[in-house]
Amino acid sequence: MTQPAAPPHGTPDAPLLIVHGEAEIDAEPEIARIAVTVNARGRDRRATLDDLTRRNAAALDLIKSYADAVAHVSTGAVTITPELDPHGHGERIHSHHGRVHLTAELTDFTALAELTTRLADLELTRIDGPWWSLRPDSPVPAQARRDAVGDALRRAREYADALGTTLAALVELADTGADRTRPARTPFERGARRAALAHPDEPAAPLDLEPPRLRVTAQVSARFAMRPPRL
Repeated sequence: MTQPAAPPHGTPDAPLLIVHGEAEIDAEPEIARIAVTVNARGRDRRATLDDLTRRNAAALDLIKSYADAVAHVSTGAVTITPELDPHGHGERIHSHHGRVHLTAELTDFTALAELTTRLADLELTRIDGPWWSLRPDSPVPAQARRDAVGDALRRAREYADALGTTLAALVELADTGADRTRPARTPFERGARRAALAHPDEPAAPLDLEPPRLRVTAQVSARFAMRPPRL
């Protein structure tokens, strides 16, 4: 015979115990993402577009040359913007500004340092990042959730033991804090300044990029029915 479910508010015959469980796991990052912005500017619209096309192709070819280290590369927004003469009248165009946004994800962090430096050495190319993360199928978040549930169960048993009783049933389990991974962003400016000081005819030395450890957290709330304690 199936026992009736314990009421959510608890009763003297089925006291309700509510506990929270949490877990934190430090893990090495598995993916680094960088954003690349390629620019071109000129008075002639067609010439600006040609320059943008050439520079975009150079950036893509460079990224794809690291085939084994690059997990994914994609092109985002492309814009060609006419800029009006601030001192003119009407719709007189002073220049054109073209921009292409690229995103690359790498799994080899040694190649990341070299690629980032080489991209920064291209004409009118901006680099943002890297941003560090785990793979989408990483087992670390799942382990954090299991640890959080285990923490809630341990706390519940400790409270029940303090009352001289035991747990009877799990009434409810809720994920109170969506899995969070706290990625750190490595400052790019220090390495960029060092690369800028290199002789223009010499390749810049690779940037010093130290991957940070990522902290993955999970939180749950659990409600347990207890056997009535003797108070």
